[in-house]
Amino acid sequence: MNVVTEIDNPVQVRHVLASVSDKRGLEELIPGIIEMNPDVKIYSTGGTFTKLAEILGADAEGRLIQVSDYTGQPETQGGLVKTLDFKIYLGLLTETYNQSHQADLARTQAVPIDMTVVNLYPFEQTVATPGVTFEEARGNIDIGGPCMLRASAKNFHRVAAVCNPESYDLILANMQKNGGATDLKMRFILAQQAFAHTAKYDLAISHFLEGQDPKLVMGAYPNVHDKFEQRGE
Repeated sequence: MNVVTEIDNPVQVRHVLASVSDKRGLEELIPGIIEMNPDVKIYSTGGTFTKLAEILGADAEGRLIQVSDYTGQPETQGGLVKTLDFKIYLGLLTETYNQSHQADLARTQAVPIDMTVVNLYPFEQTVATPGVTFEEARGNIDIGGPCMLRASAKNFHRVAAVCNPESYDLILANMQKNGGATDLKMRFILAQQAFAHTAKYDLAISHFLEGQDPKLVMGAYPNVHDKFEQRGE
C-alpha cells in the first residue's frame, strides 16, 4: 500500500474529465475554468462532449478531447464501456511525488487528471417512472460514473471530485481565490460529497432489487436459453 507523505496544495487544474447526466451549470463551470486556466484540456464522452462543443464553439478546437481518442479505445455499443480504461484511472489515482506513478504516466502517455465533473445515470428517477420495466431500470445502473468519482475522491490529495451542479459556484470561487487551483480543504469536502453520492446511489439500487420477485424478474427476458436442457442434462 502506498503511504502518501508529500502533496501539493493548491493544485492547478490543467486536465478535466467531464461525463455527466445532469448537464445543468456546465455553461458556467467550464468557461469559468478556462478563463482561469487558458491551457486546460477537457476530456469528455457522448452527450457531454456534444454539449461542451456547443458551449465552447471555436474554443473547443484543440481543447475538448473525446475520451475514446485519448484512450485509443472506441466506446462499446450503447455506451456500455466508455471510461473504464487504464489511462483514465492512472490519471485519476497517480500521486505527484511517487516516481513509479510518474513513470507509468510517461510510459503510457497518460496525463494526471486534476478534476472530474461526473454525475450518474438517473436511476432513482427511472425506477419512479410509471410502467418502467426491469430491463430499463437495470440499464440505468451506472458503472463508470461511480468508479470515476470514487477514484477521484480517494485521491483527493490531488483530484477534485465534482458531482453536484449546486457546488459549481463554490468551486469556481475557490479556484478564483487560488489562481485557478483547488485547495486541499475544498478537495476534501468534494470527496465527502462524492462518497455520500455514490453510497446513496448504490443504496437506491439495492432497495430496488430487494423489492423485486426473482420469479417475475425471469419474465423480463422472454428468450431465456436453458443450457442444461440443450445438453440433455
